[in-house]
Amino acid sequence: MSDEFTLSIPVRFRDIDRLNHVNNAVYSTYLEEARFAYLESVLDVDITEFELVIVNLELSFARPISLDDELEVAVSITELGETSWTMTYEFRVDGDVVATGKTTNVHFDPESEQPEPLPDEIREPILEHESLE
Repeated sequence: MSDEFTLSIPVRFRDIDRLNHVNNAVYSTYLEEARFAYLESVLDVDITEFELVIVNLELSFARPISLDDELEVAVSITELGETSWTMTYEFRVDGDVVATGKTTNVHFDPESEQPEPLPDEIREPILEHESLE
């Protein structure tokens, strides 16, 4: 990766479950925040006009995240296909990886509800930023 993209995400009281750590379902919201920030910042995409669906989501947990933790999420695109791409995520607290995630995203046409090739104005910045071929 040429220049790592990271996003600080505040841990909110509402994210905490009765075991006093971030509920596992909230991690998906953190992924969404990081994904959209990446698309807006790195690819200069207006997310309200960019059609994507998640077809696969994976999460692995190393340790719980607490309310007082300062959370950072690192995002990268590791695979790029014709209509889809894979994003990987590292959840970090104090530089330590506390969880990882992966999503497979598909660009699609909302009218036909079918996959659609990624336009060059999206593909090229991904290739450049991630040093992919």
